[in-house]
Amino acid sequence: MGNEQPRERIGPVHYHEGRFPPGELDWARLVPLIGPASAAVARYDGMLAAIPNAHVLLSPLTTQEAVLSSRIEGTQATMGEVLEYEAIGEAEEPSTPKEADIWEILNYRRAMRAATEMLKELPLCQRVVLECHRILLNSVRGHGKAPGEYRRMPNWIGPKGCSIEEARFVPIAADKLPEAMSRWERYIHEEAPDRLIQLALLHAEFEALHPFLDGNGRLGRMLIPLLLHQVGMIRQPMFYISAYLESHRDEYYERLLAVSHDDDWSGWCAFFLKVVRIQAEENLAKAQAILDLYDRMKTRFAELTHSQYAIHALDWIFERPIFKSSAFVRQAGIPKPTAQRILNLLKTEGVLGEIQPGRGRRAATLAYPELLNIAEGYDAF
Repeated sequence: MGNEQPRERIGPVHYHEGRFPPGELDWARLVPLIGPASAAVARYDGMLAAIPNAHVLLSPLTTQEAVLSSRIEGTQATMGEVLEYEAIGEAEEPSTPKEADIWEILNYRRAMRAATEMLKELPLCQRVVLECHRILLNSVRGHGKAPGEYRRMPNWIGPKGCSIEEARFVPIAADKLPEAMSRWERYIHEEAPDRLIQLALLHAEFEALHPFLDGNGRLGRMLIPLLLHQVGMIRQPMFYISAYLESHRDEYYERLLAVSHDDDWSGWCAFFLKVVRIQAEENLAKAQAILDLYDRMKTRFAELTHSQYAIHALDWIFERPIFKSSAFVRQAGIPKPTAQRILNLLKTEGVLGEIQPGRGRRAATLAYPELLNIAEGYDAF
């Protein structure tokens, strides 16, 4: 049953009215996948517990997740380009297609931060979803598409510029959307036989409802770590899901489509459990590598700089692995002569590399390649 081919589709697939949540699932197929996925998430969460200042140390992974989730929707910017743009200082509005892509990625991070703050006071609910959407679409393509509001008109998914007849998928009608989103929200807080299965169903339903005119894919993926956190599977909403989905985009979309077309909720859940397990293992390996690097560098920074500010400098650089030398001197909270001496030592010792040399009054742009390469998963710097 695991490798059956989806039935051939003629015309667009329409939303599965009245079939969420599904009445039955193939538990015999899913139970063997649930244990390994849950165990992998638990091991990753154990690593999160061991990391001091996880939001600082895993900052590059958070940016990489924003890059990959946005790339699924067609953006082209790399993590290096995003961090370099941030280091140079943002314009008030994006002025080129590349800058617009970078803004989408920065907005993803901002929305994730806002949601994390809101969850300290609120359960995950439609209010959080709407606020995240508003931030996600701020000043980027789609900003004219009702940010922070559910759509009031039909939309459909297919080749750019296609008619509804040529679409691959037609989501729920706009007039039925408020009630469907309320049902989706209630299901978040219902008891479920398994939390990961519940999360799989919530993600598929959100994407099928397609409640907004733009940004649905990114927002749906952003909800995964927030939901994992809310149900207590991870202690901080830091789980990076998009690398596998980006590299298996066709299967991701096909599995979601088969939910509405073939009522194949179990096939989607099996795929989702595999993604969670693989990504939990990858997240664990990267988090472990980052923690190992941090522990190694605590000693090295202290030995190199002989400064009481060594760990302070290390933390600052970990959070911003591409930065302007002037920003470090100005913002790191280290006396200026000491800050300049630390930077010179780190450059001389090859810890930091120059992306762009300083010239005249322009400060150099520096990078911490070892940390960036862990986040990328290969030697990109």
